[in-house]
Amino acid sequence: MSLIPAALTAATALGGAGAFAGLALPYRLRVPVVGVLTVGVGAGGCAAGIAALGGSRWTAALPGLLPLAGAHVAVDALAGLFMAVAGAVVTAVAVYGIGYASGHGSHGLGSRTAQTVLPLFALTLVLVPVAASVSTFLVLWELMALASLLLVQAEHRERASVRQAGVWYAVMTHLGLVLLLAGLALFAAQAGGETFTALRAGAHGIPPALRGLVFVLTAAAFTSKAGAVPLHAWLPRAHPEAPSPVSALMSAAMVNLGVYGLVRTGLDLLGGGPAWWWLGLMAVGGISAVYGILQAAMASDLKRLLAYSTSENMGLVLIGVGASGLFVSHGDGPLAALALAAALLHVINHAAFKSLLFCAAGSVVRATGVRDLDRLGGLRARMPATAGLFALAALGAVALPPGNGFISEWLLLQSLIHGLQVPGAAVAVVLPLSVALIALSAGIAAAAFVKALGVGFFARPRSPQADDAREAPPLMIAGMGLLAAACVALALVPGLLGDGLDRAVTAAGLPGTGAGSGDGAVSGGGVRLRLADISASLSPVWVVAALTAAIVLAVGLPRLYGRRRRRTDARLWDCGGGLPTPRMAYTATSFAEPLQRVFDDVLAPEQNLDVTPVRESAYLVERVRYQRRVPDRIEHRLYGPVLRALAGAGQAARGLANGSVHRYLGYGFAGLVVLLVALAVGW
Repeated sequence: MSLIPAALTAATALGGAGAFAGLALPYRLRVPVVGVLTVGVGAGGCAAGIAALGGSRWTAALPGLLPLAGAHVAVDALAGLFMAVAGAVVTAVAVYGIGYASGHGSHGLGSRTAQTVLPLFALTLVLVPVAASVSTFLVLWELMALASLLLVQAEHRERASVRQAGVWYAVMTHLGLVLLLAGLALFAAQAGGETFTALRAGAHGIPPALRGLVFVLTAAAFTSKAGAVPLHAWLPRAHPEAPSPVSALMSAAMVNLGVYGLVRTGLDLLGGGPAWWWLGLMAVGGISAVYGILQAAMASDLKRLLAYSTSENMGLVLIGVGASGLFVSHGDGPLAALALAAALLHVINHAAFKSLLFCAAGSVVRATGVRDLDRLGGLRARMPATAGLFALAALGAVALPPGNGFISEWLLLQSLIHGLQVPGAAVAVVLPLSVALIALSAGIAAAAFVKALGVGFFARPRSPQADDAREAPPLMIAGMGLLAAACVALALVPGLLGDGLDRAVTAAGLPGTGAGSGDGAVSGGGVRLRLADISASLSPVWVVAALTAAIVLAVGLPRLYGRRRRRTDARLWDCGGGLPTPRMAYTATSFAEPLQRVFDDVLAPEQNLDVTPVRESAYLVERVRYQRRVPDRIEHRLYGPVLRALAGAGQAARGLANGSVHRYLGYGFAGLVVLLVALAVGW
């Protein structure tokens, strides 16, 4: 037996054993046993994915597993990349989760339901890319959605906001399922088969209008799962309310599968399409990137900030996928390969730093019980390891060297800038605009994470909970350490992924790549990253060395020079105001105020000033209360009218059910008549 089926078999067995252990074992044994078995699920998926990236392939048909069509599975390099990412994230987060759940007792993530579902959710994250038929894919996709929904609801007894988030997530994920089912069913009916092999063979025989409809339906479903605007409404609700290990799995692994489905369907199975497909996708990506990071910069809830940052990063990935499809439609295979390689590399980088960010945020929430940045502060001294790990991940999120996010965004910019040579008026407009949006999102991301790090971890504690915080347990630090090591490796030696990325790009059906030969879109021996066809290269190690030397000189020279001067310490004049208090420090709200003013027309914040006078005189003020809220305007303006219309329709429909048996029999008779008439006219 080759490595891929052996690893997947082991992961499946361990996932089943973990679910049984979560159901059967008492609390003291449940958490560590389920955690270890979930680590095994992740390790098995990661091993199978790495083997596929190395060039191995595997296909199998399991006729008795699903009714009628049976199950079909296949693993190539594209599936292997997403399996390896999901498996690596599951492994590290499962280690972290053992320590996290141990402090929650037998409720929340430590409950019997959550511990039963957690290994199954991890298993579906690994198995979704393995599906090689429509029915197999839909079954695994829905199992993943249901498992994640149960985990989001793990703390529903403690907070009403969790139940509300669960309703939003359930509605949005099943709306996506309906769109996906309609698109893939139409595709299979037109192609004459439901296996991916049959879909590839029959795709070009489908009329262009129907191919476009299939793409629109499936793209809407997959971008919804990726958290792209405007179908993102579930993400900033579900991710903050889920237990932090679940938030990490959803934001670093589950949303990636929306990108996988988009690449697999749009580029591989449909074989690409006209330019308008990809221009629309790039527009969605650009809006998601800028709008997502703007909302993140305004958020004072730490986990909500990270959730909106996920929308931003998935928007950047969609820009890369859209640019790749656009270049394919214009016949430029090498640039298409480079853009897709950049998008896939950003998927990997985002999984590393975002899982670390959510785990660090979970350590803060576990230590303080607080997510509001305005009530945190002073955590650097009380939780130094967590603060350092959060800072490392934030460096990757802002796409500045030496963070790991810098490499993939640099690749994406290289593909867009060199794409200006592609003819066409739309290309000449869209590519420079995309470059500008990426630069804008990077600048706002820097402000957002400076706020999160500076307000949350520095300054002075602004609440008793922050003042009493203690460092996370060793197992949580160990899980975060694994993710931090991945961030450092991806930042310093991304060239190690060159051949694997090229194989994944080739598996997506793009022409003009040289996977495994050193002539692909991206290659390198680890230290240096080389780009084929545009004669560009980058050495991250030398970038880090140069930055380190500059920092040492900037910090060391003034200190060395200052030792020669006589220094007298004296207390600074404080104008009689005394020592600064926590109320004098910047809060997350005040830090974001200048940025909010710049984008006031887009954000449309709501402000309320309540002045309470004293009883004796209306001219004397007893209390002034100022509130400012930045709602999600797209959610309010798009979903608000729909929800009100549905509520009105529901109220109107209640009149149809008045309890009369005669009326119900009449409804049945009318329906039967309509059905018979339809059959008679040949519908």
